[in-house]
Amino acid sequence: MMALIDADLYLYRTLAATEDETDWGDDVWSLTSDIGSAKKSFDKLMKRYAEDCGVDWFILCFSDKENFRKSLHPDYKAARKKIRKPVGYAYMMDWCKKTYKTVTMPKLEADDVMGIKSTSTTIIISDDKDMKTIPTKIYRPMSNEFLNVSQQEADKNFLTQALTGDSTDGYKGLSGVGEKKAQAILGSRPHWGAVEDAYVKAGYTKEEALTQARLARILRRQDWDHEKEEVKLWTP
Repeated sequence: MMALIDADLYLYRTLAATEDETDWGDDVWSLTSDIGSAKKSFDKLMKRYAEDCGVDWFILCFSDKENFRKSLHPDYKAARKKIRKPVGYAYMMDWCKKTYKTVTMPKLEADDVMGIKSTSTTIIISDDKDMKTIPTKIYRPMSNEFLNVSQQEADKNFLTQALTGDSTDGYKGLSGVGEKKAQAILGSRPHWGAVEDAYVKAGYTKEEALTQARLARILRRQDWDHEKEEVKLWTP
């Protein structure tokens, strides 16, 4: 068994926890980070997660600098440009790539890398709710929760996300639809037609509905052309 770890998430949290503010007086402040401490904390965390899952080895999954979703929707994650990464993030990422086995794939987020690499012999370690759209084993450290997401559950979660959108990521889904309303739309037998019909009834086009779904879609193995190293956009 091998673990695929959401390195974006846990490296960010580790570095944010090691930042230190200093007040030098006269309205002068500085922000520093103990990188040595960060390295030790991160290494300890990764080994602990691997031990919790009982895996022999793990791969750190990082996002690429480019993102294919921006070609579908220019405002995708635009708000995050204003969010500063913790001190030393770029250096620590390079250190991780020299210290551990890591994977980055062209124009993909870490979520997509984990989704594509996921098999029956892997477990994903992430607290990101989006990973529930992948049929796989998941360990969520914050809640100490182990999940085994079935194909049916993953597909339903994906269709739900296509309806609700994700304001944090900059795509709004179907206006006015939250979790409960999405469940009502999907009913007991969730399928794409129900999602598409809901969008059309609300005045959207089928193309707009499909774009929202493609933004919500965390890539699976079949959504990636392994020879060309290109995304195969999801089609109902």
